[in-house]
Amino acid sequence: MTFDHFKINLLQPNESAAFFNLIDNNRSRLEDFFAGTVSKTLTLDDTINYCVEIQQRIQNKSYLPYIITDTITNTFVGIVDVKNIDLNVPKAELGYFIDSNYSRKGITSKAVELVLDDIIETYQFKKILCRIGSKNTSSIHVALKNGFELEGTIRKDYRTTKGEIVDLNYYGRVF
Repeated sequence: MTFDHFKINLLQPNESAAFFNLIDNNRSRLEDFFAGTVSKTLTLDDTINYCVEIQQRIQNKSYLPYIITDTITNTFVGIVDVKNIDLNVPKAELGYFIDSNYSRKGITSKAVELVLDDIIETYQFKKILCRIGSKNTSSIHVALKNGFELEGTIRKDYRTTKGEIVDLNYYGRVF
């Protein structure tokens, strides 16, 4: 998948260093809501091991991490990940983030649109869910722009790595 000067593809086994750099450059922004990824990528060696685990999860169709790459700089700039996949329904949860240097440029919204098109066609999902911190206006904007609707707010639903318990908005889109 491509648009402008960006490409989107599943994380490849040989991309551990680039993945580590993306997470490490955005660690402070990601630690609360991408806590699992952040904790498994503390060092390059940790990231290499985590990427091996990810490849198995891709094979099992239990996790699909789509990487956004700037083709001019050949740098990873974001991710749209598909997780909590339930092929019996079929449904999944979508998460996403963009490097701070690329935020507020519409890149995440376009990447989410393209990934949604791909996973709906490939996996025939009937529902996609996004769980977003109620104060994360940028992520909420991306969800709404991509046709998600607020299904509700679950109060005190998530503990951040700083220990704060926050409300999460649940956004859904049915196909």
